[in-house]
Amino acid sequence: MSSGSRGQTVHEEAIRKADVLVEALGYMRKFHGRFIVIKVGGSVMENPESLRALLVDVVFMQTVGMRPVLVHGGGKAITVAMERAGLTPRWVKGRRYTDDATLDIVARVLAEEINSDIERHINKFGGRASGLHHKTHQCLYGRKLLLPGEDGELVDLGRVGDVTEVDIPPIENLCLAGVVPVLPSLAEDEDEDGKLLNVNADTAAAAVAQALRADKLIFLTDTPGILLDRNEPSSLITGLTPGECRDLINRGIIDKGMIPKVEACLTSLEAGVRKTHVIDGRLRHSLLLEIFTETGVGTEIVQEENDGRSSPPGRRPVVVR
Repeated sequence: MSSGSRGQTVHEEAIRKADVLVEALGYMRKFHGRFIVIKVGGSVMENPESLRALLVDVVFMQTVGMRPVLVHGGGKAITVAMERAGLTPRWVKGRRYTDDATLDIVARVLAEEINSDIERHINKFGGRASGLHHKTHQCLYGRKLLLPGEDGELVDLGRVGDVTEVDIPPIENLCLAGVVPVLPSLAEDEDEDGKLLNVNADTAAAAVAQALRADKLIFLTDTPGILLDRNEPSSLITGLTPGECRDLINRGIIDKGMIPKVEACLTSLEAGVRKTHVIDGRLRHSLLLEIFTETGVGTEIVQEENDGRSSPPGRRPVVVR
């Protein structure tokens, strides 16, 4: 290749990068000062490279004036810690039965290990982060969750609960100070002072997004988004409305572990969150691609009207037949 051709290639690459920045500029202005709640879980937590790319994205968002808030679980790490302690995980209706011994492990793994690790990495990558939990400042409060059994009797899940209240000022104050709040899926029991509850991380993230009236609620998953065929990544549905989501649930296309995420999206939209997203956390920089590009990389779920502001080109809700 001649020196002239090499120079032209370098210029074309530089121009392409500039075009990307120009496209992102409009979104930076639009989301400046807005709350973006991000639920982190799945294999993203287990893969150091995926977690690193995610947290670099979060630092970028914070740097350009957005207000990211992280909510995380830690299912696999909790299971490993229980096995090391000689405890066998027990599941009831898809949820981890949480007795006092299990809760001690859950609280330690979530607050003292995973949360501290996320905070440390964000600070390492040039951002600022602070964990909000029972060891620092508790922001999530809840009540025990009882599920209906097959015989009509309520099923006790132990120290498992739902979020009933979110203490917003500490979260807002950190964001205003340029610090990323990081919350584990633990709630303080409103009925038993000082006692904790193990909370589903999807519903915890939705509760935080609703309380903040966030601009976006983003679920990082182990799939490209919502698929027409779970075995075919190219069947990704880029945009959906609540009515279309319910239709897909009824048809069994949205099933299993995706149902709680989609239901969390729908309740959040009803509570005033503007847009919800389901994206692949394993894809490098998927968070930035979803927020700062017109087409995004996952599934966006929005109300039909969305307060008069339509989705960007290429993300309009589609009717799936």
